[in-house]
Amino acid sequence: KDCIVSSNTSTIPIGLLVEDMPTDFRRRFAITHYFNPVRYMRLLELVKGKETNLDVINKLADYNDRVLGKGVVRCGDTPGFLGNRVGVYALQVGIDETLKCGLSIEEADALMGRPMGIPKTGVFGLYDLIGIDLMADVVRSLRSILPNGDAFHAVGGENEMINRMINDGFTGDKGKGGFYLTGEDNVRMARPLTGAGEPLADYRSAANSLPKSAVNAADAAAQRKEPLDAILVGNDACAKFCRRVLGRVLAYAASLIPDVTTNPQDIDDAMKLGFNWQRGPFELIDAVGQKRMLDLITEVGVDVPPILESDKPFYALSGSSLTVRQAENEYSPINLPKGVIRFHLKRKALTPILENNDASLFVLDGFAQGVNDLRLIEFHSKANALTDASMEIVAAAAKDHGSGIIVHNDAQHFSAGVDLNTFRALIEAGDWHGIDRFLWRFQDAVCKLKYTPVPVIGAPSGLAAGGGYEVLAHCDKLVVHTNSVMGLVEAGVGVVPGGGGIKETFLRWHDAKGSWDDAAWQTWMNIGYGLTGSSPQLSARLQYFRDGHDETIMNRDRLLTRAIELVGEMQEGYTAPRPPFARLANWQLHEKMDKFMKKGVDNGDFMPHDRTVAMTIAKVMLQA
Repeated sequence: KDCIVSSNTSTIPIGLLVEDMPTDFRRRFAITHYFNPVRYMRLLELVKGKETNLDVINKLADYNDRVLGKGVVRCGDTPGFLGNRVGVYALQVGIDETLKCGLSIEEADALMGRPMGIPKTGVFGLYDLIGIDLMADVVRSLRSILPNGDAFHAVGGENEMINRMINDGFTGDKGKGGFYLTGEDNVRMARPLTGAGEPLADYRSAANSLPKSAVNAADAAAQRKEPLDAILVGNDACAKFCRRVLGRVLAYAASLIPDVTTNPQDIDDAMKLGFNWQRGPFELIDAVGQKRMLDLITEVGVDVPPILESDKPFYALSGSSLTVRQAENEYSPINLPKGVIRFHLKRKALTPILENNDASLFVLDGFAQGVNDLRLIEFHSKANALTDASMEIVAAAAKDHGSGIIVHNDAQHFSAGVDLNTFRALIEAGDWHGIDRFLWRFQDAVCKLKYTPVPVIGAPSGLAAGGGYEVLAHCDKLVVHTNSVMGLVEAGVGVVPGGGGIKETFLRWHDAKGSWDDAAWQTWMNIGYGLTGSSPQLSARLQYFRDGHDETIMNRDRLLTRAIELVGEMQEGYTAPRPPFARLANWQLHEKMDKFMKKGVDNGDFMPHDRTVAMTIAKVMLQA
């Protein structure tokens, strides 16, 4: 009688699921709709029935937050709940407007992807990823349960092209292909759209170039400007597509207030956590602006939802707190569980003490009792790739360090490493001194970070590769999200880690093995193969995560809270680390390593340049 029972359904009303069950069962029953793949997708839609005990809902919310690491959105028992209702509608609108505006699927995905803050798969790439047959079933399910008159019915009918593709086995990435296909010689192919009564078109080579407005949006984002401005202006088909998609999708999301939820944050959270949108619909409406939003609605010919009749923004500051406008047009503080900090929201109430296009430095005060005057380094370039500007902020934090430093951001990936486009430009220009100067500044910044007289905590989530990991390797401790990937991958692109990663890995392997020769061999294998750990536990096998020293957190929204607590715990009596003693390994290892690489080249396992890179890595650790 104490057992909680739940269903993962996204379509069956909770009333139908429990209608023949006893009262005691109905009080213990809820819907827990996890988004797939469950390991990576953060959203849990939690649905309470009319008779579900509130204590049951609270226990489920807390358990899923703290133990399973989910972002919990409490939903009413309405068709499609929140995520699928808006997300699937957006995909269907994307398909509909691609046909109406005469765009190719590549153009549509390029526009309805990163420029709108949506994953780069866009519409058709996401269909292929999820499975075209599964998406067709989801569309049919929503069509069967949504009320008559819902805007979904205009775009949720049977699609002849999709049905033909499914019948022929073209179900996406898991099948023979989908809208896209990898052809011979790994050439990416795309299938043109066809209308009712038309046969399936043959695949053709996919276009590699982006629409000019998508390029302009990327440039705007790199300069910390609004990317939507670049895609909404103009009279060409691309601009029309963007205006019509955003007009229809954002108006639809707004129309769900107040019948589906009274809090716009619920819908925003569902789309960010369940569909990986960078901004939710109401954050996008604020970015578009009320007047331009009304113009978009007029252009697509739909009714103005009542919530959009006010010219007030949905998100606004009240003192140092971020608030959200509710259905009754009154503002309430954003709703997050105790201990959860989403820095992309919190930063709206903060002013950086130093910033550039690639990184910012903030002061954190009042986040934990007795822990004040902290510094937070946030990377925010594309993929958080590290540049001179990024490392300028790291060096500045080491100089103006306050009472502790935290390196954190809540983007999808902590950092993909050094910006290789910048490096490539230096190589092509033959600017070897420029490369040396960049590496010296990088090394100088991370060394200063390591030896500051205050605690330094790294709090990554997602990918922390190459130079991104090298920054973390110079922190006192790490608080790592369980889905983080860490490692030094430079050898895979033909270069050698140059930001202290070899040295730090070598020292850690010595601590683990007690032998400088063993440490050199293990480090060489780690870095030469570009090995990464896809979890803290797997990273520990490579010494990129230190068991018993570093920490893991299931919910990435709790990383910053724990990092702040750790700084407080370490402050009393803290002393900066002393430069370590290290001994280079025996040069005799060079012969063993070179023999290993020569055999690999002869067998076709390695390219000749792999041997050059591997032996260069070896020389860093071997005594000549």
